[in-house]
Amino acid sequence: MQESLVDNYGRRVTSLRMSLTNRCNLQCIYCHNEGESGSGGEITVDEIARLVRIATKYGVDRVKFSGGEPLLRTDLEDILRALPPLKDISLTTNGTLLAPRAKGLKEAGLDRVNISLDTMDSGRFDLITQRKGQFSRVMDGINAAIDAGLTPVKLNMVYLKGINEDEIERMIEFIRGRPLVLQVIELMNFKGAFKYHADISALEHSLKARADDYKCREMHRRTKYYLNGAEVEIVRPIDNSEFCMNCNRLRVTSDFKLKPCLLRNDNLVSLRGLDDEGLEKALRYTVGIREPFFKAAPVAMPKKSEKVPSEN
Repeated sequence: MQESLVDNYGRRVTSLRMSLTNRCNLQCIYCHNEGESGSGGEITVDEIARLVRIATKYGVDRVKFSGGEPLLRTDLEDILRALPPLKDISLTTNGTLLAPRAKGLKEAGLDRVNISLDTMDSGRFDLITQRKGQFSRVMDGINAAIDAGLTPVKLNMVYLKGINEDEIERMIEFIRGRPLVLQVIELMNFKGAFKYHADISALEHSLKARADDYKCREMHRRTKYYLNGAEVEIVRPIDNSEFCMNCNRLRVTSDFKLKPCLLRNDNLVSLRGLDDEGLEKALRYTVGIREPFFKAAPVAMPKKSEKVPSEN
């Protein structure tokens, strides 16, 4: 029987979220930069491949790459080709650099992508990202991802008070009938952006009232709403004990440290310079020190109509 990575709270680690770089070509007003505070040189292809190979011995079967902007890594295709067989390999990107590489990434082994898209308005996009003229490149990236089969493409929309609250219907129409899923994400308090925090509960109740169906995901207290050919998922990380108590993910920073929790930087474990035996010991140790950040009882949520498998 395969040995598992289980922490002291009974949470089994089956997924790695790996930050490939802390560089980015945008400067979004809410970015949490995967909770990173610095960099000691970017993680290499060999380091990624070795760690993932060791983790698969313990049942890890999913990897998500993020950043910064991971497509700033010109060797991303090499990274994908170096991985052992996995159940799912995904990428979170801002989409601006995706169009010319989507087909090659699929051929190298990437299964699907999450693309940040907070607005359908180019002017608002410039405001949120603090860069001009990038909106059309994101649209090209979404279309290229669909054409390449990197589906379902998940669109990450951070819900921002006074900026994009009025765009939910427009976003739903954009995804309807296409291999797209809209993930509406509650804003977290990074970069002093909490002034833009919007009431996502009111939105969720509105979606529930008119949904054809809704299903609660097994993990993270997320509910998916189905609205006439459109799939919308609400992501609520704030003070969410169920989110934390069901976390199956271990993070890897861009400078090759294990990070047990997005919201903590006081318990990182450096992996640089370790041989395979050292990596395995560090992996087991890090799982042993994981603990939920939020432990309070969760607030009431829509009744679960059905559990569906977890996916990120």
